[in-house]
Amino acid sequence: MEGTNPVNKKLAAALSGGAVLVLALSGCSSDNGNSDKLNSWAKQVCDAVQPQAKKIEAANAAIQKETSDNSTPEAVQKTDAQAFQDMSDAYKAIGAAVDKAGAPDVTDGETKQTNAVKELNDISASYADLKKQVDELNTKDQAKFADGLKGIATQLDKLSQSGNDALKKLEEGDVGQAMAQQESCKSTSSSPSATQG
Repeated sequence: MEGTNPVNKKLAAALSGGAVLVLALSGCSSDNGNSDKLNSWAKQVCDAVQPQAKKIEAANAAIQKETSDNSTPEAVQKTDAQAFQDMSDAYKAIGAAVDKAGAPDVTDGETKQTNAVKELNDISASYADLKKQVDELNTKDQAKFADGLKGIATQLDKLSQSGNDALKKLEEGDVGQAMAQQESCKSTSSSPSATQG
């Protein structure tokens, strides 16, 4: 059994982009006088996001680890399928949390909230679809398996790039500032790339 092929590395690289999505849910710190209503909204969302962000990071780490080991296609398939399932569940839970929190107390809050929930649910569905694709890969034929992974990595790449718009809009202005003041959101953005501002 030869070492892992480069396709797996591509998959891992594409995946690490996906985690940025949730980490985007912590804006840049700023001490402005947000309303109590907005602060309690931000706290509710941040508290719900934190465990899900950890779940997504753990799923990413599992795939990265499987990629760096010389794993069999079966092992890669099993790990990737589980990771995609976890990510799908996590994004769905974040969508539900934003939905439950209601519209933030800002202009166009309702539109921002609706769009963000829809986007999170779409991302969840995309990961569920990727899990299905991984489950169906042919692990007996290494070349076919590598080709299948390559296709999944490409979709993953697109997913991690396209998923941010509604979330960014949700976090513009006062909402982002209110979220940045929540302890649970601060601890979510442990990666330097997520703390621009």
